[in-house]
Amino acid sequence: MEERKGKWSRLSKHSTSPTSACASYSPINALDDGCLMHIFSFLPPIPDRYNTALVCHRWCFLACHPRLWLRVDRSMKDFSEPGVFPNIEAAVSAARPGDTILIAAGGVHFTSNIQIKKPLCLIGGGDGPEETTLVCSRGSDSALEFLSTCKVSNLTVKAELGCCLLHRSGRLIIDGCILQCESSPLDYLSFPIVSTANKPKKFTSSMIKNQGDGVTVSCTRIEGGAKAVLTRGTLSLQRVRATYGRTSIFFWFDVEHACDD
Repeated sequence: MEERKGKWSRLSKHSTSPTSACASYSPINALDDGCLMHIFSFLPPIPDRYNTALVCHRWCFLACHPRLWLRVDRSMKDFSEPGVFPNIEAAVSAARPGDTILIAAGGVHFTSNIQIKKPLCLIGGGDGPEETTLVCSRGSDSALEFLSTCKVSNLTVKAELGCCLLHRSGRLIIDGCILQCESSPLDYLSFPIVSTANKPKKFTSSMIKNQGDGVTVSCTRIEGGAKAVLTRGTLSLQRVRATYGRTSIFFWFDVEHACDD
């Protein structure tokens, strides 16, 4: 216990910066770094944890600590810093179940058939999804393949052929993204979302609580392809809603098991 206390006391030097002095009168700043970081771990990465990093130098250090999320940043030249990776595949491989991966805005991140077999959250680091783009090149089945419960947020995912996101199992949440299939004479082979999950033999209590296999899409632009969703298993498209903006259409819908009477 004394060893842990000493570790966090060394980190607390970041709380002595002039910028943090203005916030030092708040009772929450009486907590040590370990307690604050534990509190921050319960915040949604975007926007809440991101906003905490804007409060002061100390909160920025704790909110951006590698213990809370991993980063993919191609502009970095030295990847010896803990928690920073040159590409998404390396970050996914190093991540632990429940980790959040923040993908830096700017440029293009090339992805091809990256399998995600553990619960992860992938978030674009820009102000909007247009600023963080993942491109699946021709010849790949998908940019990302999900075999566990995951969340994708604030990203643009483009595919020339195949699909942007391939859902095998688990619950996939797609929030505030742009999914684009490039125009091609072979458009009938392209789909923004493909799900191959199958209906279980019997429903369990967790499925009743909306935790079974399925896809949930919210506030997402879907462009190109033969149709928005292709289901090769037994899931079906449900509860579709669309909102028309000035230049785009935003979709909300679920792809899940139909409950039979």
